[in-house]
Amino acid sequence: MYQEPVFELHRGGKMAITATVPLTTRDDLSLAYTPGVAEVCRAIAADESLVNTFTWVANTVAVVTDGSAVLGLGNIGPRAAMPVMEGKAVLFKQFGGVDSVPVCLDTQDIDEIVATVTALAPSFGGINLEDISAPRCFEIERRLDEALPIPVFHDDQHGTAIVVLAALRNAAELLDRKLGDLRVVISGAGAAGVAVTKILIAGGVQAANVIVCDSRGIIHSGREGLAGAKLELASITNGTGRTGAIAEALRGADVFIGLSGGSIAEEGLAGMAPGAIIFALANPTPEVEPAVAARYASVVATGRSDYPNQINNVLAFPGVFRGALDAGATRITEGMKLAAADAIAAVVANDLRPDAIVPAALDPRVAPAVATAVAKAAVRDGVIRQA
Repeated sequence: MYQEPVFELHRGGKMAITATVPLTTRDDLSLAYTPGVAEVCRAIAADESLVNTFTWVANTVAVVTDGSAVLGLGNIGPRAAMPVMEGKAVLFKQFGGVDSVPVCLDTQDIDEIVATVTALAPSFGGINLEDISAPRCFEIERRLDEALPIPVFHDDQHGTAIVVLAALRNAAELLDRKLGDLRVVISGAGAAGVAVTKILIAGGVQAANVIVCDSRGIIHSGREGLAGAKLELASITNGTGRTGAIAEALRGADVFIGLSGGSIAEEGLAGMAPGAIIFALANPTPEVEPAVAARYASVVATGRSDYPNQINNVLAFPGVFRGALDAGATRITEGMKLAAADAIAAVVANDLRPDAIVPAALDPRVAPAVATAVAKAAVRDGVIRQA
């Protein structure tokens, strides 16, 4: 049982702790541990900022989940989430040179999560929130961002948003379109949908030209029962006040971005403007089959690795944290996210094709480019830790 290759790869886990100093002699031991380590402890006790110099804290991120929204699997709990968090950790190391520790919490209470992560925070240089369901994720990130002097980043929101903006920038460039002229429909008003909407607007898409849909159809200011993030979306998007189902939203749209996991009927796609852009990002089953999307779109992207133009968060989060940690940033700003998107787009800007609007997930150029751009943006935005 459990002999398939995927289980064999995971047997015993995908990561381990490795020493970076020699431990072969008594002198090695006396320096790495007692009695020598006491001198370093005293120095840090006198000046806590030295923890960033004399420990691994400044290069280490906690990958935190409560197991409530894992991939497309849903609320499977903290233990079942661990393989994903280990995967995230090895991607951090492989692409960003960032050490990270999976932290799977056996609670889904907002107050308990915030209190626990706050208590753990002195051990880390950053917090990557992962696979926490909406709308709880918004409150958890906001409270931790306010409470902690280190970067806090919910990857399901902002990693997705950064890569989507990069892809849309390049798709628009390829088709000789301007972001400000595009009419965009976003299917999904959860963590990713909200973040994508906000970053597209910050990146140049006109808010009035964006329509967001959820399972009940178009979000608009006259719809009853809206609260929280959806109420905010209703106040800033859908300038024409459209109502109804997603097919109405798609009528005349230039861009469809699927972040919901629902399916879109081909009749709805037929109502889009000629030369459309379709990002069907649900995994493993896109909202629109790529072959169908290609009948109505000039550029098609998915979240899958077996189709061109994979919108993969690995293009964003290793470089974002690498840059934030290198700069000594205390938080991750909107300017840093926009800089990351620009850097991802720039990697392939000179070789754009309909099937290559973003770099490949394993492209080694991406993380260093993102890190450099993010670090510069952190300095520009004035969020650098004071010496």
